[in-house]
Amino acid sequence: MAKVAIIYGMDENFSLSDYEALKKEIHFHNYRYHVLDDPVISDAEFDQMLLKLRAMESIHPEWITPDSPTQRSGAPAAERFEKVRHPAPILSLANAFSEDDIRAWYERIAKLDDRVCRASFVLEPKIDGLTVVLHYRNGIFVQGATRGDGEVGEDITANLRTIKAIPLKIPVEDTGVNVPPELVVRAEAFMMISDFEKLNQELAEKGEKVYQNPRNTAAGSLRQLDPGLVAQRPLTILTYAIVAHNPQKSQWETLMYLKRLGFPVSDLSKRCSGLEEMLACTYEWQAMRAQIPFEVDGVVIKLDDLGLADELGFVGKDPRGALALKFPAQEVTTILNDIGVNVGRTGVLTPYAILEPVEIGGVIVKQATLHNFDYIAEKDIRIGDRVMVKRAGDVIPYIIGPVVDVRKGSEWPYQPPETCPVCHQSVENFEGEVAWYCINSSCPAQIIRNIEHFVSRGAMDIVGMGIKIVEQLVEAGLVHDVADLYSLRKEDLLKLEGFADKKAENLLEAVAASKQQSLGRLITALGIHGIGEVAAEDLATRFDDLDDLSRADAEKIMEIQGFGPNMAEAIVDWFGIEKNREIVRKLKAAGVWPKRASNVSNLPQTLAGKKFVVTGTLTGFSREGIKDYISAHGGKVSDSVSAQTDYLVVGENPGSKLEKARELGVEILTEAQLKEITEKE
Repeated sequence: MAKVAIIYGMDENFSLSDYEALKKEIHFHNYRYHVLDDPVISDAEFDQMLLKLRAMESIHPEWITPDSPTQRSGAPAAERFEKVRHPAPILSLANAFSEDDIRAWYERIAKLDDRVCRASFVLEPKIDGLTVVLHYRNGIFVQGATRGDGEVGEDITANLRTIKAIPLKIPVEDTGVNVPPELVVRAEAFMMISDFEKLNQELAEKGEKVYQNPRNTAAGSLRQLDPGLVAQRPLTILTYAIVAHNPQKSQWETLMYLKRLGFPVSDLSKRCSGLEEMLACTYEWQAMRAQIPFEVDGVVIKLDDLGLADELGFVGKDPRGALALKFPAQEVTTILNDIGVNVGRTGVLTPYAILEPVEIGGVIVKQATLHNFDYIAEKDIRIGDRVMVKRAGDVIPYIIGPVVDVRKGSEWPYQPPETCPVCHQSVENFEGEVAWYCINSSCPAQIIRNIEHFVSRGAMDIVGMGIKIVEQLVEAGLVHDVADLYSLRKEDLLKLEGFADKKAENLLEAVAASKQQSLGRLITALGIHGIGEVAAEDLATRFDDLDDLSRADAEKIMEIQGFGPNMAEAIVDWFGIEKNREIVRKLKAAGVWPKRASNVSNLPQTLAGKKFVVTGTLTGFSREGIKDYISAHGGKVSDSVSAQTDYLVVGENPGSKLEKARELGVEILTEAQLKEITEKE
C-alpha cells in the first residue's frame, strides 16, 4: 500500500479529516464542471486530486463511503436488477397538441377552482430521455431507480453513480438551505446531441454497431448490467421535481431549491404569469426547438402553486395540475428511391437513403442515414419502400424502418456493394464486425487519412508534417499515395502557401530521415486493418521485409502468437490489392526498405515474457523511447490494460488506465522502478 502513496509523492501521515476535505474539494470541482459548465481548475489538476484520493483509499479502504468520487466507476456487473417501490407515484402527463387543447385544459381546471385564473405557470423542456428517481439520505445518494410502471422501478444505483452530473453528496453545510433527512428527486437522463453524434462516429470507425437515436442510447446504456460499460457513455441528467419530502410550496421555488443543492436544472425553464403569457412562451419554445442541444419532444406546463395542483387531483392517472404540449411530429413517410454509399476517411462504407424529397420541421429532406448494411437487412428495408423518416433538432435524418403494410410487390431487397464506389477495388467485412471496409491505401476517399497515419509519431514519424500540410499536398496533386512523399522536391513545396526555403528543406530532411525507420514502424504506417504497433513489431521479427510478408499466407501468419483469422486475412487481403503492391514497389525504389528487426538484444532480457502498458506524461523517456527500452529488454508493450498485463508504467496524469490496472490487480511502476527491474542481474 505504501508504494501507491510514494508514486504520487504523498505523505502517508494524513488524517481522516484530510481525506474528507479532499473529497469535499473534488465534489466542488465536479459541480463546477458538470453542472455549471464553469470549471476553475484544469483537467490535469482535477486528475491529480482524484489520484491522490485513490491513493488515500488504497491505504485506508475502510474510509470509503458511497459518496466518494472514486465510486463513480461502477460496481461489478449485476445479474439482474432489483425492484424498487417509489415513495409516491411517478406519473406521466396528459398530452396537448395545440393552443386549443391548452385552453380547453385551462378552462376545465379553472371551473374546478377559480384560483387557477390567478395562477402562474412554469414551463420546462419535455426531454426525450429516461426518467430516473434519485434517493438521498442525510444528503448522500443511496439509491437510484427507473420509472418502471410508475409504482415500481428497477434499481440502477450502480449505473447512475457513473453519471458525473449526479451529486453523490449534497454539501449540506455549504448550501445555506434546509435539506430533509430523506429526499427523493425526479430527473431525466439523456445524451447531448453532439455527444451522441461523436459516440456514433467513434463506434463506426471501430466497425461497431451505431445507435439509432440519443433517447434509445441513454435508456439502453442505463439498463446495462455492467456499470463499467455505462461509465463509457456520455450521459447526463436534468432534475425537475421532488417526489417526496419537498420543503417548497411552488414549482419554481422547487427548481431554484434543487439548483442551490447542486443539482443540474434546465436554464430553459421559465415562469409565466397567466394563461396568455404562458401560451406566448409555448410558441417561443417551438421556435427555438432546433437550437436546443438535446432532444425535446414538447414543453411541460405546470401550475406553479404545488398546493393548488395537489388539490385539483387526478383524471385517471394524469394529474390535473400539469400538461405536456407535444411538438409537431418530426417523423414523416416518403419513398426510398435508392441507396447510396459513402466511403469515410478510415475506409468504412456507410449506406445512406436517397429519398423522394419531403418536408420535416420546415426543412426539405432528400437524404437520410441508414447506419450500416446490417441495419438495412435487420429492418428489411427495400428500395422502393415507403419508409418512416425522423429528424430531431440538428441530428442527421435517419430511417426508422419501412411501412410494410403498403408494399406493392415492386420493391426489391438491397445488396451491399462488392467493390468500393470510389476506387472500385474489392471491399472486406471481417468476422465479428458490422462495418465493411475499402482496404485500398490509394483510395481517393481515404488518401488524406492514410498519409496522416503514415507520417504520424507512432509510424514513420515525419516531423513537421501535420494534417494541414498533408491536405495541401493532396489538394495540389503532389501526392496520390504514401509512397509519393519520397519523390517530393523543394520546388514543389515552394509553390505551396506558407512554404519558404527553410521550411521546405526541414520537411524534406524529415522525409529523408524516415527512411531509416524500422520494419515494424513501416508495417504500422501501412495502416493494415487491425494491425497496430504491437502486432507490427511481431511481424517485423518474423519476416525479412515487406516482400517476405506479402508472400505469406494466412496459415503462416496465424502461427504467430496472438494472430487470429481476422488479422491474418486483413494482411493477406491488403497485399492482394494491386494498388497496395504498387505502393510497396514504389517504397522499395525510393529506398524505404527496412529489413527484419532482430529479436535478440545485447541488453539483459530481464523483461522477457512480460507485458507492459504505458500511460501518462513521462519525464525520463519519450513515448516511443520507453517502448524501445522495454522491447530491448525483452518485454512487450500493449495499448490497453487487460488481465494479461503484467505492469502498468505510470507517468503524470495517467488517466483511466490506472483505474483499470488497479481493478485487475496489475502491478504499477514508476519510470524509476522500471529501470530498477531492468538493471537486475
